[in-house]
Amino acid sequence: MKVLITDPVDQGCIDMLQKQGILVDMKTGLPADELKDIISDYSALIVRSGTKVTAEVIEAAAKLKVIGRAGTGVDNIDVDAATRRGIIVMNTPGGNTISAAEHTISMLLALSRNIPQATQSLKEGRWDRKIYMGVEVYGKTLGIIGLGRVGREVALRAGSFGMKLIGYDPFISDDAASKVGVKLVDLDEIFSESDYITLHTPLTSETKHLISEAQLERCKTGVRIINCARGGVVDEKALLKAIKSGRVAGAALDVYEDEPPSAGSMELLKHERVICTPHLGASTREAQVNVALQVAQQVADVLTGGAVRNAVNLPSIDPKVYQRIEPYLNLAEKMGSLQSQLGEGHLREVSIEYRGDVLNYPTSPITSSVLKGIFAGSSERTINLVNAPFLARERGVKVNEIKSSEHEDFSNLITVTYCTSKGKRIISGTIFGKNDPRIVRMDECHFDAYPEGDMLVCGNVDVPGVIGRIGTILGDENINIARMTWGREKSGGRAVTLLNVDSPIPDQVLEKIVAQKHILWAKRVRL
Repeated sequence: MKVLITDPVDQGCIDMLQKQGILVDMKTGLPADELKDIISDYSALIVRSGTKVTAEVIEAAAKLKVIGRAGTGVDNIDVDAATRRGIIVMNTPGGNTISAAEHTISMLLALSRNIPQATQSLKEGRWDRKIYMGVEVYGKTLGIIGLGRVGREVALRAGSFGMKLIGYDPFISDDAASKVGVKLVDLDEIFSESDYITLHTPLTSETKHLISEAQLERCKTGVRIINCARGGVVDEKALLKAIKSGRVAGAALDVYEDEPPSAGSMELLKHERVICTPHLGASTREAQVNVALQVAQQVADVLTGGAVRNAVNLPSIDPKVYQRIEPYLNLAEKMGSLQSQLGEGHLREVSIEYRGDVLNYPTSPITSSVLKGIFAGSSERTINLVNAPFLARERGVKVNEIKSSEHEDFSNLITVTYCTSKGKRIISGTIFGKNDPRIVRMDECHFDAYPEGDMLVCGNVDVPGVIGRIGTILGDENINIARMTWGREKSGGRAVTLLNVDSPIPDQVLEKIVAQKHILWAKRVRL
């Protein structure tokens, strides 16, 4: 057995593998063609973020059993190509959590006391005590957006300084947040009440420019922004504008929309009230040792027939069963994603009820698929059938399974009840034939909807003309409606309309729809 390491890792990774009788070749900085030429000799590949493991490389990897990423993200690995070839892809979540949290606190304190600016001033021979007067963090309100592993560690440390902690994360329970001293609030309260805002979310279509001009205008004058999460979560142009206007007192940045930062970002980075570091959140000796040892042990376990841990593409289902259950897994994941995208408030409990023929199969992986859909955009970790239930427990979300052999109106039925601090929503789905998924119920409204692609979901009053006005708005914007379905509680009561559309719905179009008479709410969804 031979392992190829193509990015710099701690020596402990090599030592651990060799102690288990595994041959190791360390070849960093390989051009793509050279990696493709030699990969066929190896049973395992260990990388960090520098190596691009493309479909072409994977296709040439005749013996490869596992790809290990010494770090969290796997965006540099073609996971789908690896999965098709039966190659396990694994990462090392949690290895750099403490380092990232400590860097955030370091940036918060340095920003408060102007430490980098004062250091540079003194080195240049000046004694600018008055210019660099700082502020205390004691008694200030810290708004934490994202309460995953790093966000919770930041909360524990900030609380020890006597800061008041408020947080926003729709995928964590009140109990789990309160254990680290955080009061859960909505985003509007984060912006209006925080003296400091720190971000700890992944970069997704939902979180891109989460902090932009509109949000900064709602903030307290003098707020300070810290981003050690992902570049792109903060709109850099809007941030610079808010700093110049005085709305934002300062910013501490470790990550950027372009890395290394482009010339267009330099005005922000050079501003006297901005402190910045070159993506050092995980750059500590301890973090690098942790992820190196972790990936070495995980890879060794795979090669020696041990347990598979932190796999991002390995469902724990017998292959023959998987083929038969796959339609239900896909439906369940889409139902979880739909609930997540429609949900408001902080998630507390998820209940999944199974009826009819679906009970011929194990339900635990279907439950995991629901949770995968719910949490998919909420974490830096790649969410899969293996780790989704652990993430629910970690975040204090109660998960219930209910089984009934009785049939209702369908031969098989999955119902997901999604309970948050703002109420609950019930969605039911079924499989027609062998592989034809449908959403057939939302709360008390029954219909027949295709859960796929871009969708518009509206709650409205059941009166004439509502659907026509929605169609007119979409038509005026050249957005084609592929399918439409609707259901109502009763005549003249509440109704739900679901539309499949051929292109994403822009913000301004959604705003027009929400403003229409008798529209109670409207949300865009992508499945």
